[in-house]
Amino acid sequence: RRKAGVGINHLAKQFRPSEPLLSLDPLHSVPHATKAFLRVAAATGHTVVLVDQTEDILAKSRKGIEESLRRVAKKKFAENPKAGDEFVDKTLSSISTSTDAASVVHSTDLVVEAIVENLKVKTELFTRLDKFAAEHTIFASNTSSLQITSIANATTRQDRFAGLHFFNPVPLMKLVEVIKTPMTSQKTFESLIDFSRSLGKHPVSCKDTPGFIVNRLLVPYLLEAVRLYERGDASKEDIDTAMKLGAGYPMGPFELLDYVGLDTTKFILDGWHEMDAKNPLFQPSSSLDKLVAENKFGKKTGEGYYKYK
Repeated sequence: RRKAGVGINHLAKQFRPSEPLLSLDPLHSVPHATKAFLRVAAATGHTVVLVDQTEDILAKSRKGIEESLRRVAKKKFAENPKAGDEFVDKTLSSISTSTDAASVVHSTDLVVEAIVENLKVKTELFTRLDKFAAEHTIFASNTSSLQITSIANATTRQDRFAGLHFFNPVPLMKLVEVIKTPMTSQKTFESLIDFSRSLGKHPVSCKDTPGFIVNRLLVPYLLEAVRLYERGDASKEDIDTAMKLGAGYPMGPFELLDYVGLDTTKFILDGWHEMDAKNPLFQPSSSLDKLVAENKFGKKTGEGYYKYK
């Protein structure tokens, strides 16, 4: 899964109002989820700097954010188009871009990283940024599968490092998981709780355990559905129907797997299996491995457990 990093200036008392929040993506183009996060942050009074590897990618990202804002404004200000235009212009004025993270990180209050889910790449990025960031700057990772402590250990600010995990679609999903490592200070933790609330989100806290809260419960559930199917106990269609009608879930496990991305799920599972190979919840899946090997990742590729037109 490709992610972009994000930095933001928190206007609450924990952060300096004059300094922006940083958004970084030195490796990949900015995906929809990150653009949505930027939009939410800027629309709630935060100054945001988006960093990516080329000006072309940044221009496309900014255009996507503007188009998204105009759709929101059209609905929110249906009876007052002028107010809608002002909302869009004001929000966009809070977003700037850069291709050099080191040159802008010195004036940021918070850096939220969301680059590729690779520990080595993340630690290299934070080691570099740590040299240029101000002493008060808080670092946070939006990782959904890697250990926050392992990333924080690449810096000299373990007390100012935590996890900040958002959920898709960011504008609609209220939840944010705030991950506190054994080294995260209480001041840093409370600042991130307040920041999450300033975005209109509902933060929950969790220790630095694999998968945090949601994924630790969700991924084993999804894989147990896959194993049920692999054993031939029920069809994937009937499993999906059963969980929707019997448990009240909006999507069945196979529909959700295809939506999330089979490659993403496999990446998370493989990481957990490497950490704890004996845990029965973290065992590999033959059908999942096969589909990923065939580049059938779900809806984004047109085929996963189901086929999509």
